[in-house]
Amino acid sequence: MSTPLPSAWRNWSGLESASGLDVLAPADAAEVAAAVSLARAAGRTVKAAGTGHSFTGIATPRDVHLRPEGMRGIVAVDRDALTVTALAGTQLKVLNTDLARLGLSLHNMGDIAEQTLAGAISTGTHGTGGRAAGLAAQVVGLELVTGTGEVLRASATENPDVLDLARVGLGALGVLTTITFAVEPLFLLRAEEQPMSWNDAMASFDDLTAAHDHVDMYWFPHSDRMLTKRNTRVGTDLTAAEPLPRWRSWLDDDLLSNTVFGAQTAALNLVPRAIPAANRFASRLLGPRTYTDIAHHVFTTERRVVFREMEYAVPREVGLGVLRECRAAFERSGLAVSFPVEIRVAPSDDVPLSTSYGRDSFYLAFHTHRRADHTAYFAAMEPILRAHGGRPHWGKLHTLALADIVELYPRLTDFRALRDRLDPDRVFTNAYLDRVLGD
Repeated sequence: MSTPLPSAWRNWSGLESASGLDVLAPADAAEVAAAVSLARAAGRTVKAAGTGHSFTGIATPRDVHLRPEGMRGIVAVDRDALTVTALAGTQLKVLNTDLARLGLSLHNMGDIAEQTLAGAISTGTHGTGGRAAGLAAQVVGLELVTGTGEVLRASATENPDVLDLARVGLGALGVLTTITFAVEPLFLLRAEEQPMSWNDAMASFDDLTAAHDHVDMYWFPHSDRMLTKRNTRVGTDLTAAEPLPRWRSWLDDDLLSNTVFGAQTAALNLVPRAIPAANRFASRLLGPRTYTDIAHHVFTTERRVVFREMEYAVPREVGLGVLRECRAAFERSGLAVSFPVEIRVAPSDDVPLSTSYGRDSFYLAFHTHRRADHTAYFAAMEPILRAHGGRPHWGKLHTLALADIVELYPRLTDFRALRDRLDPDRVFTNAYLDRVLGD
């Protein structure tokens, strides 16, 4: 492990930063444990901040920053049990590629794959789909270093109470060093993308989510248009793949969705009065496309345009009504927003701090360009989401504190008790965790 060096840290969106840090890149659990023990003895805190894709301060370090690059890669594959164990600093995009080489895949995932495995499960990355739950629900084992420097393993048979709660652990229980996922044979998804009117999309939403494995929709503010994405499993015969031609993928996903969209939204920040007309024009340019590819090529999308985001999960049965309320409130507000609103669903799971714990969920995600002021927009939407029992994504912007959180998670008391046990001196705390978990 290298000598600690003062350094600075900043998250992807630019909203969180820290300076004067001691930076280490541990290579294994023993080096993590040594760093944690030293910090604890000195009354200092430790955070293992990965790629910084959380918009909140959940991963912001105060004193010691553990970087992930020394702990990457798959370390074990059990083809009989269909599990794979990887070091926690591995990025999702690397795990996906390595799994594909092994003929394996995760069941479901989010649409961004830059995060480390530890960051993705600790913040509750969920993806979309009425049948397959989020990333943390696929975790069947883990290893972490506790606040006392103990290396602790958890599975269904060893420390099962820790596994239960640490699958979405917020970085508050320990530093994850390995994670074991349930996997399955590599499979294909048929992707169908189609623009629809607002009325048609709303009327068909329940039918679409019943008919397809994964459904994602994007509403363009100031317009009556939605882009719908439906992904359907079509088996494991990889010879049946019909991916997008390279030129079409470059045109749609690289040039238009990143380069052109980034330039357009940056320019619109200077002339916000032009945003409504620009959104209506852009939504009319969208065309349908259909292709079949291996799962992670369909699930994930490269995002080079930096933005800010707030996302809440409301109960599935009230979701469409909440979306209508949000649109009505937005149109009354007089705000101008250039980014679409993303709509997803997820089934109930048993992960205590998952946003889908104990209930089917309907996700609403609101975005702005990084140079646009997001505060008024998010402040207008958040009360509506909260009024319907919405749970905020742990890694995305929200204003909730412990008094609010405790009403949303029936097992938060259990989680806080485990935190007291594993990190009694709050070696892993920071301002965000103080706010949402108390001290």
